Order: sequence, then structure tokens, then C-alpha cells
Amino acid sequence: METYVIVLLCLVAFAAGFIDAIVGGGGLIQTPMGLILLPTLAVSTVVGTLKIPAFSGTSFAAYQYLKKVDMNWRLLFIMMALAIPSAFLGSTLLTYVSNSFMKPLLLVVLSILAVYTYAKKNFGQHIAKTHSAKEQMVYAIVISVVVGFYDGFIGPGTGSFFVVAFIALLGFDFLHASANAKMVNLATNFGSIVLFTLKGKIIWSIALPMAACNALGGWLGAKLAINKGNSFIRVFFLVVVIGTLLRFAYDVFYA
Repeated sequence: METYVIVLLCLVAFAAGFIDAIVGGGGLIQTPMGLILLPTLAVSTVVGTLKIPAFSGTSFAAYQYLKKVDMNWRLLFIMMALAIPSAFLGSTLLTYVSNSFMKPLLLVVLSILAVYTYAKKNFGQHIAKTHSAKEQMVYAIVISVVVGFYDGFIGPGTGSFFVVAFIALLGFDFLHASANAKMVNLATNFGSIVLFTLKGKIIWSIALPMAACNALGGWLGAKLAINKGNSFIRVFFLVVVIGTLLRFAYDVFYA
């Protein structure tokens, strides 16, 4: 492996960790660039290897949030417990089938999401609990299983999907949504790592230096998000969603 490839991957990992810590979606940078810079490797090997820096960056970001933001631990433990096997199953499927059929659907979902977030100025600006504890638990279970499976199967954009779900379905504001999403995303990454390790899909000589850079980016991104608050995160969120949208549009129409 050429040194310059490792250096480029580390720079990509830092940027991905920084973005992911603020609003999720770091995989939209890390995964495509990993596939471009490692063209001779199987997709499952690239994705498996990139799960290590993703887990590292998410861990450092989650630690920063834990020091400053209140967590609903009962809800989180249930969501994390469900997210691990869901991601494991998604990653198992990735080793057998193509995921290209999902991209047109995601393109539609992201288009709606971008328009809604831009038009609804108060989206994620305050905590608005409008449903019972039972309803909240049902939504939490659905989020964990569906997004957890998606993270194991495809991956990019998972952090953003978790943030949206915490806001739209559970009534969190952007700051609390980002903080809680990090914990569940940590669980999905762990589930995928278990599967890819068992399958021998992780190249540790690439994964470990990227993990250090992703962790540094995650640490800096989380501190910035906590200091700047909801308005800043909302703007950053829109930028990431639009970037995600453009990426999926390219894959659907040109790839």
C-alpha cells in the first residue's frame, strides 16, 4: 500500500469524523473516498475496514456529548441493544448482495428531507415531546431496527438519519438528537465490526491510522457543536443533507 494513499485516507477520516460529530453523515465522505482510493478491494472489505475509524470517531464525539448533554439512558439502552443485531444482519446481507437498488429510494427520501428542513425553520430548534412514553418506545424500536439495518447494509448517511429520526419522531432538538444519535450509531458500528471481523474483512494496517484521525475530527466537531448550539447544527445539517442528496443523485443517474 502506497504511503500517499494512507495519508489521503487519514485526511478523509479526519474530515468525516468532524462532520459526523456535528450532525452525522461522515460516511458520505469516508465511504466513497475509500472505494475510490482502494479500487482493487472488495466493497465489503472497504466498508468493513472503514467501520473501525467510524467507531473511533463516534466514540470520541459521544464522550464529548456525554459530558455536556443529558441522555435518556433507559431509551438509549433499549435502542443500542436492538441496533447491534440489526447492523450485524445488515452487514451479513452486504457480503452477499448488491445494495444499488436502495439508492433511488434514498434519493427521494433525502430530497423530501432537505426541502422540509429548509422550509420548517423551527425544525430541531427545541424539544417538543408530543407523544406518550409508550409511543416514544415504539418509535425508538422502529428507528433502531430500520436505521441499524441500513447502517450495516449500506452505511453512508446513517448519522443524519438517526438525527432526523430523533427530531421528527422522538421530539428532540438538534443538540440532544445529535448527542443521542451518537450513542446508537456507536452500537450499529459495533454490530457491523463484529460481523466484518468474523468474516476477516478488516485491513487493520489501514483501519488503525484512519481511526486515530477520525477520532481527532470527532473530538473537535463535537466540541464545536456543543459550543455553537442548535442554529449552527441546523445549518450544518442542511449542508450535509444536500451533499448526501447530490452524492446519491450521481450514483443513481451517472454511476
